[in-house]
Amino acid sequence: MDPNALAILLGKAVTTPGALPETQGKVFLQAKLGNRHGLVAGATGTGKTVTLMTLAEGFSRIGVPVFMADVKGDVAGLAVAGTPNEKLQARIAEIGIDDYTHEGSPAVFWDLFGKLGHPVRTTVSEIGPTLLSRILELNDTQAGVLDIVFKLADDRGLLLLDLKDLRALLALVGEERKTISTAYGLVSTPSIGAIQRALLRLESEGGDVFFGEPALELADIMRTTTNGRGVINILAAETLILKPRLYSSFLLWLLSELFETLPEVGDLDKPKLVFVFDEAHLLFEDAPPALQQRVEQVVRIIRSKGVGVYFCSQFPDDVPDDILGQLGNRVQHALRAFTPRDQKAVRVAAETFVANPALDVAEAISKLGTGEALVSTLQDKGVPMPVERTLIAPPRCRMGAITEAERAQVRAGSPVGAKYDATVDRESASEMLAKKVETVAEQAKAPPAKTREQDDAEPGGIGQSVKDAVFGTKRRQGMVETMAKQAARTVGSQIGRQILRGVLGGIFGGRR
Repeated sequence: MDPNALAILLGKAVTTPGALPETQGKVFLQAKLGNRHGLVAGATGTGKTVTLMTLAEGFSRIGVPVFMADVKGDVAGLAVAGTPNEKLQARIAEIGIDDYTHEGSPAVFWDLFGKLGHPVRTTVSEIGPTLLSRILELNDTQAGVLDIVFKLADDRGLLLLDLKDLRALLALVGEERKTISTAYGLVSTPSIGAIQRALLRLESEGGDVFFGEPALELADIMRTTTNGRGVINILAAETLILKPRLYSSFLLWLLSELFETLPEVGDLDKPKLVFVFDEAHLLFEDAPPALQQRVEQVVRIIRSKGVGVYFCSQFPDDVPDDILGQLGNRVQHALRAFTPRDQKAVRVAAETFVANPALDVAEAISKLGTGEALVSTLQDKGVPMPVERTLIAPPRCRMGAITEAERAQVRAGSPVGAKYDATVDRESASEMLAKKVETVAEQAKAPPAKTREQDDAEPGGIGQSVKDAVFGTKRRQGMVETMAKQAARTVGSQIGRQILRGVLGGIFGGRR
């Protein structure tokens, strides 16, 4: 393989460098197979984060956008150039990186809470009842009630944008519980109360800021710069990781949105996006079988949409076997076999690699130093290379946290800040239901319709007008007086008497 081809340098093999003569012992990840997914595993402090930064930088340099979480605060260093030191220079020389320069990558900071980056939002409708039930930690019965709430919103044309809308709809369901139970299924008052309490907990933890508008558009995390570099999207997750269900559900929602929105593109010369899921075990802990099956489906099919998914966790068996089998590119850092759980993890990790006769994988895993890893990537025709003990190439950025001033400078130059920093609150379910309540209240306060007698007695009413026209007023004579005067002129006439009787009888309902 030509080192100058479209590929990402991961490091240099130290096990059998002669086995890779065409790369002078260097280990690459081919960009055209970057959408075949991957796994970075290893114990805390063995260099997983640095490997992720090397991968992110490599994809960015070849024009692939990246989305990754920053759970410790040091991934943000990707946006700032690194600082040279003797240890770093020695590693660069040992691997043989000729074009190494200290530089930052184009980056955009995001934060669900809007403090360390641009706010990331989605609507309640978009996240759907399944993931929302998981975020709220609802049981099956309560989740079923939430399904009914969403169905009712669809049937009545009510937009569910934020938690205010959801709370308003829950109140409506409580008021019309008997009718809704008959039409949609049993809705109990305790279940409604449990959902409302879960919403209150979520709001008290600050999770309500995740729901609203403007909602995140996928195009804004798939950007490239004018010079062809892929933008690295960094999600601040130091606080978010303390709410594991919200963290994992958000990333799963984003992955699902990519799956449902992007078109089929097949195998490209490089991915359209690389999605890094750090602390991957949080995704699968306590996940119901239906959700786990959904994740497996997404991971399997999203490859054909040009998206590569890279899981990062301490142990390979944190990822279910059905999904682990989809991860073709592997980087395994050291595991310390101090407990039976650790010993099992070492065996599992060793069994997942293509064997290398020159390397005892199970023994090597426990003896790897910081910055070393066992690496196996997919090569031509998707065939995995035999596992190699590898010195991981250092990233070109800062390997550590950045200052508040540096973060503010990056945010100031962001191409999406003006779009997402301000909240939009348009009319949705809560406003629509509030208007309906106001209308009903106004109708209740309106005076009742007048009876005919009341209208007749009221000055200016229709009945009074008729009386004035017939009998006249103090200033004007009426029809009766006018006709009486005319009748007096013809009092001796039989015809006149008939006219008078006829007119009076007709008006007053008298006899003829």
